Amino acid sequence: MLREYVPVLMIFAASLGVAVIMVVGSQILSNRRPTPVKSEPYESGMPPIGDTRERFAVKYYVVAMLFLLFDVEVVILFTWGIVFKSLGLFGYVTILIFLLLLVVGLLYEWRKGALEWER
Repeated sequence: MLREYVPVLMIFAASLGVAVIMVVGSQILSNRRPTPVKSEPYESGMPPIGDTRERFAVKYYVVAMLFLLFDVEVVILFTWGIVFKSLGLFGYVTILIFLLLLVVGLLYEWRKGALEWER
C-alpha cells in the first residue's frame, strides 16, 4: 500500500533538497554590500519618480475580482462540458441555475457601474 507513494515522496524530497541547496548556496555565495543605488527601487531603467507607496484605485481591485470570478466560471464550465453527457437532466438544470446566477451578478455589476472604467 505505501510502496505506491515512495516515488512521490522521493520526488518531494529531491525537490525540497534542491530548493534548500539553492537558498543556502545563494546566501553563502552572494555579495552583500548594500549601497544607496542598490537600495533604490528600479523603474525600467529610469530614475524613480515620486513615492513608491502610493494607493491604487479601487477599480483595479474590482477588475481583478471580476477576472477571478470569470476564471472560476470557465473552470466550472469546462469540467461540466467534459461530463455533461453522463449528468442527464440534473446536470443541465444545475448549470442553467449557475449561469443564471452569473448573469444576475453581471447585471448587478453593470447597474452599479463596476464595468465602467471612466468614473
